Amino acid sequence: MHFISEELEDYIEKHSQAEPHLLAQLNKETYQKVLLPRMLSGHFQGRVLSMLSKLIRPTTILEIGTYTGYATLCLCEGMQKNGQLHTIDIKEELVDFQRKYFDQSGWGAQIVQHLGEGMAIIPTLDVTFDLVFIDADKENYLNYYELIVPKMNRGGIILSDNVLWSGKVLEPLQPNDPSTKILLEYNELLRNDPRVETVLLPIRDGLTVSRVL
Repeated sequence: MHFISEELEDYIEKHSQAEPHLLAQLNKETYQKVLLPRMLSGHFQGRVLSMLSKLIRPTTILEIGTYTGYATLCLCEGMQKNGQLHTIDIKEELVDFQRKYFDQSGWGAQIVQHLGEGMAIIPTLDVTFDLVFIDADKENYLNYYELIVPKMNRGGIILSDNVLWSGKVLEPLQPNDPSTKILLEYNELLRNDPRVETVLLPIRDGLTVSRVL
């Protein structure tokens, strides 16, 4: 679902920072070789993630949902020189694809790949985070959030993707649509949770920025 016209989206992209060459290669190879390439963050959202990371200057980052690693590299752009990014995904077939681009980026040694379910892996991470990006398994968003908040440093930022869910958050809820139900509950939680302050941005499929108080 396009919330603004494709022509305006094209104008916005052209008047934002250019896509780095390595990410353009990653983007192209994802569309050539990987299923569901629309899951890729892409140029504009990637530049938003990069800018937010540069403003935050995180030392520790957690990403839930690596896919082919595009957003991972965008988040690394603002990471401190001694920083570390933990990224979690369930797709074993993408691990080598991700690692190829991670190692080309210069941040390879700082990116830790975790293969498996986020709900099992997050409790094992003995680290607190400055920046978290939630972008996988919508039906576990509430569960991820409750695991993550206690692991956030004060003033840390939680980014949540796809919170507008192609506009389904405004449509009558269908009984066979658990993802939309969870996202509606999740959006209400972020709006009302006294532990965070939140703004929902209409970027692509909706991106929530929540600051931990």
